[in-house]
Formats: sequence, C-alpha cells, structure tokens
Amino acid sequence: MKRTRGSLFVVSAPSGAGKTTLCQKLCELLPGISHSVSYTTRSPRPGEIDGIHYTFVDQGEFRSMVSAGEFLEWAEVHGNLYGTSRGRVELSLSGGTDIILDVDVQGARQIREKLPESVLIFILPPSMEVLQERLTGRQSDAEEVIRRRIRRAKEEIAEYKGYDYVIVNDLFDDALRELFSIITAERAGIGTIDKEWIEDNFLKEV
Repeated sequence: MKRTRGSLFVVSAPSGAGKTTLCQKLCELLPGISHSVSYTTRSPRPGEIDGIHYTFVDQGEFRSMVSAGEFLEWAEVHGNLYGTSRGRVELSLSGGTDIILDVDVQGARQIREKLPESVLIFILPPSMEVLQERLTGRQSDAEEVIRRRIRRAKEEIAEYKGYDYVIVNDLFDDALRELFSIITAERAGIGTIDKEWIEDNFLKEV
C-alpha cells in the first residue's frame, strides 16, 4: 500500500529490559524501517561501535547541538546526555521510511508533545528480580550504578500509562513478534495512507 509519510515509533524501557536489541532485530527483519542512532556523551561499552549503536560526542559538542536546536529530544540520564537528531528523523519520515527510536521516558514525553502522531511503546522486564539479574550480568557497571539504575527503573515503569502499547520482554522471540505486529498494524493506519493513490486506483470513474 502506498504511504505518504513514514511513522515514528518511540520505544522506552528501563535499562536492561532489552529495548535496543529488540529495535535492532526488528530493523533486520522488517523492510522499510530504520533504527535511528542517538547521540550520547557516555563512553562506549565493550562491543559498541560509533555510528551504529550511538553517535558518541563530548559534552561541548552535545551542548552546542542543543543550543542550535538540532535535537528532537534530549535528556540527561545517569549523568550522561542523550539526544535524537531532528534532521535525521525528518529526512527519513519525509522519504516514507518508518523510524524506530529507543529513548527514555523524558525523551518520549518531548517527542509526543512535538509529534502527537508518534506511536509510543513501553518494554517491561518480566520482573524486577530479572531486571536486576540482567544488569548485574552485564559486568560493565559498578554496584552503585546498578543500584541507581534499579531506582530509576521503578520511576520509569510508573510512566507506562502514557504509552500506546506495553510489551513484556520475557521470551525475546515473543516480544519481537508483538513489536512486529504493532508496527505492521500501525502501517495500515488511515493517517499514513496516500489517499490520492486510493482515489486514482479504485474510485476514479472509467
């Protein structure tokens, strides 16, 4: 079906719930959707690649981009800055490509205010115990960082009512199927369909 514009899907979750992995896998399997790469001032974790997982910049460059209005949303999380490039997103959407973002709840609120038509999806872990196990299993964060992330996770989960969909990431394949189904259904929404195409192909008198 022909569409006039791509849709913006905003995915949030507490750290360790698996939102980034879900988004990246979805983009591998589903044509026509791109995982937007966020900017961040935090240091890369082992295995992370600049320009693929994040665009890594220093505090000075990030602040300059904020002043220039280059971010669709930005926030400070756990002492680090994260932001989504307005230009990158708009370029893809105007070209008919769907965009999926994984951002924190602050960023999701900013995007919903600026782009009310965006679709918000919240990813939950199976339980707080499982979340703590996942964070501890990373072996890349100090104990105090993990405790801070657990406290923050509870605050973020309390925001779930502001989202359009909630997915529990217990079994990865099941969560991926649910995310896949949401994107597929939203693509058939009346707001993205090219109405002139329907008129020309089905309703024009012959």
